[in-house]
Formats: sequence, structure tokens, C-alpha cells
Amino acid sequence: MPRVLLVHGLSSSPEGLWRVRHWLEDAGWTTEAVALRGHGGQRPAVDYALPSYASDLAATGPWDAVVAHSLGASAATLVAAADPSWAARLVLLEPVWRIPTEDEPAIIADQQAELALTRTQLEAEKPHWDPRDVEAKLESIAQVDPEAVTRTFTDTGRWDLMDAAGSLDVPTLVVSGDPQVYTMLHPADAEAIAERAPLVDYRVVQGAGHSPHYDDPDATRELVGSWLAT
Repeated sequence: MPRVLLVHGLSSSPEGLWRVRHWLEDAGWTTEAVALRGHGGQRPAVDYALPSYASDLAATGPWDAVVAHSLGASAATLVAAADPSWAARLVLLEPVWRIPTEDEPAIIADQQAELALTRTQLEAEKPHWDPRDVEAKLESIAQVDPEAVTRTFTDTGRWDLMDAAGSLDVPTLVVSGDPQVYTMLHPADAEAIAERAPLVDYRVVQGAGHSPHYDDPDATRELVGSWLAT
């Protein structure tokens, strides 16, 4: 059976990809999930720079496919760009490929605030989320090293993966949230990468935000499933 690696995002955990795991296993894939450094109750790491996350992922595989979200998708981009044999195919859900320097303080503050979310607050902010997604997010927040949330940005420094993304040489589905709702992948950046890397297929889930697999699971499942089946 084909093997797929699932990689979560910042302040999340493998449990947050429970739905994606079920989709893939129903389609005949064997799934494995990894907890990024400082996440899932792991001991604090020495550093949280993007290349360090990527180094951890590079030690796994090779994979028939990798499905990764947000920070995980960023790290997967670096690994696949450096070693096309690591994954035969990539599905990148809202990869963070570039953060303008002027936007970084607001993004860090937003990520730090997320650590203090209560169930009531999260349910009010995300009324459309499945209760299992709410539970997974709250458990993930409780298990993450708080230092990881800030230091992923400060240890990385300039956050710009455009060259790596533009050099991807494996079939890659990039799934973005709706720019009219919220996305961390600027449409102009995604379109530029799709022009530079002909194997990159850029799609938008209308009405979804940064977590399309939570925000519109039906549309995301159809998109990912049909792409992997071809």
C-alpha cells in the first residue's frame, strides 16, 4: 500500500489531522504522522528555525506522498526542494512561503494569543468547526512548548521560501484558503511559483481560511482526493 506522511502546523499536532488521515486510509493509503519538534508533548528543542524542522523531516521517508499544513508545509517545501526523492508527491495545505518583515510582529502576537484560547473562545471564533477539531486544537495548544511559537519566527529570521518553492520538481498540490477570508499564502506568490514550477498546481478553497481541512472539509477532501487519484 502507498505510504503517506502527515505533518501538522504550528501549535498543532498529529491529532489535528485526524480527518485527513481517515480520508487517505479510506482511499487505500497507509498513513504515518510526525510531531514537529517542541510539539505533541515533546521536550523543548535547542532551536526552532525552519531548517531544523526540515532536517527532522528529511530523516524520514522516502514517501509516496506527504500531506502537510502551514508550518509543516513550509518545512516539507524545503525538504522536497533539496531532495526530490523524499516524496513522490506533495499536498501542501496553506504553506507559509513568505512573511514580509513588517507583518511578522502581528503574526507572532496572533500566534501567542492562540496559546491562551479557552474552549468557549475557540468555539465562538470557529463555530463551523467540528467539535473534534476544537478538541484537537485545545489539546495541541496544551502540549506545545510555548517558546516554539515565538522562536519559530525569531530563530528563522527572514522567512522567504520562494526560491525553494520555485524549484519544486515533484507533483505538488497547493491548497490555499480564500484571500477574501484569510490566507498566509499571498495569491501573487502562489501564482508566481506555479509559473516557475510547472508541477505545482495551485487551488483555492472558496470560503475557507488558513485551515481549509477544518473550514470546508468536504471541498478539501474532494480536491485532495481527486488530485491524489489522478
